[in-house]
Amino acid sequence: MSDLQTVSAAVAKLYDTYPFPPEPLLDEPPPGYNWRWNWITAHSFCTGQKPARENIRILDAGCGTGVGTEYLVHLNPQAHVVGIDLSAGALAVARERCQRSGADRVEFHHLSLFDVDQLPGTFEFINCVGVLHHTADPIGGLQKLATKLAPGGLMHIFVYAELGRWEIKLMQEAIALLQGENRGDYRDGVSVGRKIFSALPEDNRLVRREKERWSMENHRDENFADMYVHPQEIDYTINSLFDLIDASGLEFIGFSNPRNWQLESLLQKEPELLDRASKLSDRDRYRLIELLNPEAITHYEFFLSRPPLPVQTWDSDDDLMNAIPQKSPCIEGWPSQCVFNDDYQIIKLNQAEFDFIQACETNSAQKDIKTLIQQYPLQLEQIRQLTHQRLIILSPGQH
Repeated sequence: MSDLQTVSAAVAKLYDTYPFPPEPLLDEPPPGYNWRWNWITAHSFCTGQKPARENIRILDAGCGTGVGTEYLVHLNPQAHVVGIDLSAGALAVARERCQRSGADRVEFHHLSLFDVDQLPGTFEFINCVGVLHHTADPIGGLQKLATKLAPGGLMHIFVYAELGRWEIKLMQEAIALLQGENRGDYRDGVSVGRKIFSALPEDNRLVRREKERWSMENHRDENFADMYVHPQEIDYTINSLFDLIDASGLEFIGFSNPRNWQLESLLQKEPELLDRASKLSDRDRYRLIELLNPEAITHYEFFLSRPPLPVQTWDSDDDLMNAIPQKSPCIEGWPSQCVFNDDYQIIKLNQAEFDFIQACETNSAQKDIKTLIQQYPLQLEQIRQLTHQRLIILSPGQH
C-alpha cells in the first residue's frame, strides 16, 4: 500500500469513527449562511460584479457530513451540487442531512480528491474546506482539483496555519507519545487527551489556549478528535502556502477573511513602519502580519481562479451610473437600518441608504443606478461604500 493509500485509509477510519462536522440534522433548511458558499456573493467578492449565470455546477471536495454541502444547495437555488468524501460513514450522514432538509439538487460519491477525475465535466465553483492539509500530498490533491475547475471558475480553500496552531501541535504529539502502540485507536486518543487537559495546571499554556480559543467546540468528541488525534496534518506558513498555490497553476485572488490581513491595525501607531511595509510585496506583507500576530492566524481561507476572470472595479463614474444594483443575499438582520454585513460586522444605515438598498431588493425592472438615484438620491461615493461593504452587488449595464 502506498503512503497516499495508507494515509487515506487512516483518515477515513477517523471520520468513520467520528463523523465530522457533528452539527445536528434538521428537518428544515439550515439557519444563517456563509457568504463564501453563495455563488453570487463569492463571485462579487472576487470580481466586483454579479456572475453572468447562476445555473452552475458546484463541487464540495471533502464534504464530510455535508454541513457545507447542505448550505451550498440551499444558498444556490439554480445550481447542481456534487459532494465527494473518502469516509463512507460521513457520507451516510451527509445524504441523510440533505434529504431531511430538502437539499435535493445534490449527488454524493465515495471518492477522494485524488479520484476526482472520475467525475464528468468541470465545475464553476469548487469548495475545499479543511481537506488538503489532511492528505499525504496536498500539492497533488490541489492539482487534481484544478483540472476540474472551469475557465472563469472559482475555488475556495481552507488550510491550517502553523503559527496559530502551535499549542495544538504540541498536544497532538503529547497524546501520540502517551498512546504508544495504541496510536490509531482514536477513541483511546480522545480519552488520553481529555485526561491530559484535566491533569495539567490551570495556568499551563496549552490549557489556557484551549479554554480561550477551542473549548466551546471541543466539548464534542468529534471536534476534539479532529483537532488533537488526526492521523495526518500539514500546517502552513505564508511561504509554504504560496508554494502550494503556485504549484496549482491557478491564480490567487485573495483571502476571504481580508480583515485578518490588514497591517494598519497592528502598526497604526507608527506610520513610518507602515510606509516601509508599503514597499514590500503582497506576500512579504502577509508574512509580516502573521509574524506580528501569530495567534490570530490559525488558518488561511482564500479564493483561486482559472483565468479568464474579468474584474470590475467601478472606478469609472460612467460605469457605475450604468450599473444595475441588487441587494446582497447575505445581509443578516434585513430589513433594518442596523444590519450585519457578510462578515458579521455591524453596519448602521441612514434612511437614504436603507431606502436605496430596499429599492435594489425590489429592482425587478433592472433599473440602473442613474435611474434609481433620481428617486433615491445618493452620491456615487455612498453607493461605492455600499458596494465595498458588500451590501449591494452590481452588474454591468448598457451604455
